[in-house]
Amino acid sequence: MLKEQPKSFSPLVNPEEEEFFAGPQTRWKELKFVIKVALEFIRGFRILHFIGPCVTVFGSARFEEKDRFYKLAVEVGERVSQMGFAVMTGGGPGIMEAANRGAKNVGGKSVGCNIILPFEQFPNPYLDKWMNFKYFFVRKVLLSKYSYAFVVMPGGFGTLDEFFEALTLIQTKVMRRFPVVLMCSDFHEHLYAYISHLADYGTINKADLELFLLTDSIEEMEAHIRKYAVEGYGLRRREELIPNPMLGEEEQ
Repeated sequence: MLKEQPKSFSPLVNPEEEEFFAGPQTRWKELKFVIKVALEFIRGFRILHFIGPCVTVFGSARFEEKDRFYKLAVEVGERVSQMGFAVMTGGGPGIMEAANRGAKNVGGKSVGCNIILPFEQFPNPYLDKWMNFKYFFVRKVLLSKYSYAFVVMPGGFGTLDEFFEALTLIQTKVMRRFPVVLMCSDFHEHLYAYISHLADYGTINKADLELFLLTDSIEEMEAHIRKYAVEGYGLRRREELIPNPMLGEEEQ
């Protein structure tokens, strides 16, 4: 069941970012914007560098605890943690909260990259470490940078944006071929049909359909991640690195 949403809202809470996308600004304003973006990247690097290999779970903020997708996301978080990965999400409620909750249930690491919005988005209570982001694009880069796999649960525009961005980066070889798992075949059946339609028309290759796995099975998800992330990249447990406070690095 979805939470009831406000009848009207504006998702733009950062006037600087709104102004930036409105077109050319003065040189001084654009220089200041670049510096602030760079500082947010650096702060993210310092906070997330010592988390270890992550699996990022994408999904809607709008599903409530009693919904089956929420319950499935808890299971996803538990299984990912048991594989030895930190569970990373957008840090908010709904599916994100559920995946982080699953990680905490089994004593795993739970991480959130939270975007500041005027509605529905706030850090959930199951996070060991989180960072609040002002800029959407910085957050998206860091969600990808520290992940060895992506699990895509039911969601809306934001979830689809994250799903297709991961596929685009992998397809164009900007990012390595990390596994992408699209969970819940009934919810995503029309999306899969549309992607197959793109392959039929030749706007993507038939082989691009193999860049992700559509499944309902936690076991299939785990096997796919093990094959393409753990075995594919030879991941091994390592001794934890020691953060340097002089560089702004934080203990995990």
